[in-house]
Amino acid sequence: MRYLRTPRDLIRWGASLFRAAGLSFGHGTDNAIDDAAQLVLHALHLPHSLPPIYLEGRLLPSEVAEAVALLRRRVEERVPAPYLTREAWFAGLDFYVDQRVLIPRSPIAELVEQRFQPWFGERAPRRILDLCTGSGCIAIACAWYLPDAQVDATDLSAQALEVARDNVRRHGLKERVEVIESDLFQALAGRRYDLIVSNPPYVDEGEWGALAPEFAHEPRVALAAGADGLDVVARILEQAPQYLEEDGLLIVEVGNAAASLVRRFPELPVTWLEFERGGEGVFAIYADELRGWGGGV
Repeated sequence: MRYLRTPRDLIRWGASLFRAAGLSFGHGTDNAIDDAAQLVLHALHLPHSLPPIYLEGRLLPSEVAEAVALLRRRVEERVPAPYLTREAWFAGLDFYVDQRVLIPRSPIAELVEQRFQPWFGERAPRRILDLCTGSGCIAIACAWYLPDAQVDATDLSAQALEVARDNVRRHGLKERVEVIESDLFQALAGRRYDLIVSNPPYVDEGEWGALAPEFAHEPRVALAAGADGLDVVARILEQAPQYLEEDGLLIVEVGNAAASLVRRFPELPVTWLEFERGGEGVFAIYADELRGWGGGV
């Protein structure tokens, strides 16, 4: 370890270590270098926006040892980096995460940053529901980017909602984000929304068995969704019409279950969204289209 003298040395060494170990990425980063940088900067208590010149600064032996220990944990335990740092980023906002919740990584962040335009034209959604909220990242980001909106955030997991409430407090949004324990719409009788957005479980049985070890650290209930990955999505499609305003919009991420959705519901008139920063498997459908489809769930 005597050759590891600067943050840049540690990041380079960590990335090499990760690649040699065959680690899987995709929990906020998509490559070994960014993953190592996230851990090194955290160990050194340095910001992500650190000017490059500081990467050349000489470190104390104790600092090197702390960073090396964190990098080794990433390899030996196959724990995703955000669980080691207890921090994840979504739509430019930072969130506390631990193994009670899924690590935020949805492309829906891009829609939130765009305030869901052009889907709402000159108006903006004022009542928003985030189903399967987990860490609360989508709900909180919606409230952050749409300051006139009131947002409900629901999840079946009481443990996940503990994290969501902490994140609501972290961002000072207790007055506009209500966290509700609910099996989808079960606790929402009488409420209606301009926008319902959801990143529900959608991993099918075959995909679940092939996931990298990193994913085993995330709560299975937030990922696995039956034989075709559509157990939860089908319920959302069936129940959402009675909770959407007449001109409301439903946006749902289904990831790799997109092909299964098309096969199971070939007449469902969804629009598949494209993202500048990458990501796929997210659809949008207006309330009148969903009601006109009429089911088949």
